[in-house]
Amino acid sequence: MPRRTRDQTDAEIVDRASALFARHGFRHTSLQQVADEVGYSKAGLLYRFPSKDAIHLAAVRSARERTASLVERVAGVPAGIERDRALVEALVDATLNWPGTAAFLSSVVASAPEAASPELLQAGTALAGAFGLGPESYSDERLVRVLSATAGIQSAADAAVRSGRERELLPHIITAAMDALGHRT
Repeated sequence: MPRRTRDQTDAEIVDRASALFARHGFRHTSLQQVADEVGYSKAGLLYRFPSKDAIHLAAVRSARERTASLVERVAGVPAGIERDRALVEALVDATLNWPGTAAFLSSVVASAPEAASPELLQAGTALAGAFGLGPESYSDERLVRVLSATAGIQSAADAAVRSGRERELLPHIITAAMDALGHRT
């Protein structure tokens, strides 16, 4: 088995810390909780990241970069069912691969967006825009459909990962999200 690179290890630490930040908030997540979650001593974690703030900054950066990449992947796809499917598939993939980062980004919408960092708000706004939600194209129905689909993806992907059944549940997660968006498949 090939040895993991420093970047891969740091990305996993950030993803797991992101899940804790999503669940408990930054203030209520201790450095010790992060260390315990990733199997490091507090000193070992501080060797990789100089502070909890540095881990949080890395979590925000990761969420922003992953969202930008996702939005970029669908930029050339015309709005409508094709773009929705591309977004759903990309979101499911990202959520299965980076569950903590996905939960962290989702927590911005679920909790108090006004308390989120500007970078996380920009990421959320970019994702909403990719789904066709913006100041010029806003509708309550579409907003509720997008929120339902993305929350469903988050919850179902989390359950799939916990049960070790990602492959079996993947098509069902995509179908359910497309249904939530109003596209009967």
